[in-house]
Amino acid sequence: MPFVNVKIVDGVFTSEEKHAMAKELTEVMVKYEGSEAFREVVWVLIEELHTDGWHIGGRPFAGPKSLMENLGNSKKIFEMIDGAPASREEFAAVMPARSK
Repeated sequence: MPFVNVKIVDGVFTSEEKHAMAKELTEVMVKYEGSEAFREVVWVLIEELHTDGWHIGGRPFAGPKSLMENLGNSKKIFEMIDGAPASREEFAAVMPARSK
């Protein structure tokens, strides 16, 4: 039995959007399972979590403001990387973790 678990921030999606999401995720699972026989046993659980439980980049989640801040931080980090690291070890060599 395929089981898909989606965790989202509380209140972001309407009931209709969550139902549509579950329907589309079911379609994806049926496609990759390779048989229509799986449709009736695909389980999709959408869990809504309170914003107090979400953190991105070690900071409390603040909705779209967090998204914009994190995109900006990602851009800065990308621009600081020299070369094209392709492994965890290479990333650690060109941009080691800093201690706080």
